[in-house]
Amino acid sequence: MKTIHIFILFIVVAMAQLFVPAQMIFNKESIIKSGVAYKFKTQPVDPSDPFRGKYIILNYELNAFVTNDSVWERHDKVYVYLETDSLGFAKVNDISKRPLKLAKDHIIADVNWYNSNDKKLNFNLPFNRYYMEETKAYDAEVAVRQNERDSLPNTTYALVYVKDGEAVLNDVVINEISIKDYVEKDD
Repeated sequence: MKTIHIFILFIVVAMAQLFVPAQMIFNKESIIKSGVAYKFKTQPVDPSDPFRGKYIILNYELNAFVTNDSVWERHDKVYVYLETDSLGFAKVNDISKRPLKLAKDHIIADVNWYNSNDKKLNFNLPFNRYYMEETKAYDAEVAVRQNERDSLPNTTYALVYVKDGEAVLNDVVINEISIKDYVEKDD
């Protein structure tokens, strides 16, 4: 009888271990399928630490907003409400410490710092790593960095899907070509 209980417990634990990652994948796929796509312009990557493991690091032009609310601490959560500019790129419509009843998509970011002189709140977006196949990640990092330095205006952006405060980084695009295809083209 004790063996059956252990076997049942084993099955329950095994099912839980399969359910949790499957649920995470399903949630991300749901955001991509029914979320709103935003293009976030990237900034040049810090050349002193350009590549860690199997992903590329992305910095964004959209990283600050002027606010009269001066009570911000580093690592506070900030609700960033989005809209698109005339070129189709994401821009901040409003920010708040708490969810607002706006008919706008939002993401939850972390406060980096607040400058009381110009009342600018700097924040870190939650999608700054783009994972790629290991053999192509370094070439992709170099391509992003080179394109951001060489082209005016900046033609590199991250395609991010947003739904209910959640965000999924779906692709990095250089000159309207997916980074995956761009790296293949350069080979």
